[in-house]
Amino acid sequence: MARFGRGRRESRARDEDGVRANHAAVDREVRLASRVDIAGVLIDAETERSTVERVLRALDERRGGLMVTVNLDHIRRCRRDPRYRTLVAQSGLVVADGMPVVWASRVQGTPLPERVAGSNLVWSLCEACASRGRSVYLLGGDPGAAEGAKAALEQKYPGLRVVGTMAPARGFENDSAQMARIESDLRASGADIVFVALGSPKQEFLGERLRSALPAAWFVGCGITLGFVAGQVRRAPKGMQRAGLEWVHRLVQEPGRLGKRYLVDGIPFAMVLLSGAAWRRVTGRGRRLAQAAG
Repeated sequence: MARFGRGRRESRARDEDGVRANHAAVDREVRLASRVDIAGVLIDAETERSTVERVLRALDERRGGLMVTVNLDHIRRCRRDPRYRTLVAQSGLVVADGMPVVWASRVQGTPLPERVAGSNLVWSLCEACASRGRSVYLLGGDPGAAEGAKAALEQKYPGLRVVGTMAPARGFENDSAQMARIESDLRASGADIVFVALGSPKQEFLGERLRSALPAAWFVGCGITLGFVAGQVRRAPKGMQRAGLEWVHRLVQEPGRLGKRYLVDGIPFAMVLLSGAAWRRVTGRGRRLAQAAG
C-alpha cells in the first residue's frame, strides 16, 4: 500500500509538472503572438491588469522571470549596447513604461494597449499579492526609501507580506561580500516578487544576476518608485502622467542629474523614434514587423 500510494503521488507530480510545462509553452506562444516591434525592441502588448495577471499565473506555476519596464531611455540604450539589448530580448515580460513608446506604436500602426508604468505596477502587484498571500522584497532606493515604502504598502494593503528590504551601498555590485549577503537574504526571504529600484541598466542586470537565488520569483525593475511610495519624492500629477509629461516634473525636481538625459539625449531621440515609426507606417514595414514578431 505504501508503494502504491507513493507511486500515485509521483504520478500526480509528473502530471502537474506536465501541465505547468504545457502552460509555459502556451504562455510563450501567446507572448510571441502579441509583441510589437518598436525600433528593434519587442514589447509585450499588455495592459497593467493583464501584466499583473500574467505574473500571478506564472507564480502559481512556479515560473519566475525578469520584467523590464521600457521607456525611451531603454530603447536608446538597446540601440547602442548589445549586451543590454540581449538582456531585454530574453526577459520574461517587456512592457511599455514611457508614453513616447506608446505613441510610436500608434504612429506606426501597431498600437500598444496602454502605458504600463513601473511606478503603478508596484501598487497593483502589491495589491494582488496581498489578496493572494504572495510576498514581496524591496531592494534599492535611497536610504530609508525601502523601509518607508514597506510601511506605506503594508498600511494600504493589509495582509501584504513585505519579507525584506535592503538599500545596498554604492558599488555593491562589484563587492563579492555584499553580493553574497544580498543573495543570502533573498534566498532566506522566499519572496515571490523582488522590486529592484536602482535605475536602468543596473536594476535589470542585477535582477538577471540574482535570479538564481530565487528562480521561481519575478524581478521587476522600478527605478525611483520606492521613493515615490515612501513619500521621499513627489510624483507628477495624474494629468501630466496621462499627457506624457511626467519627465518635465522629474526634470524640475532634479535638473542637474536629469538635464542631459532628457534634453540632450531624450528629446532628439524621441523625434527620431516617432519619425521612424511614421516611415514604417507609410512603407507598411510596421505591420510586417508585427507579423514577424508573432
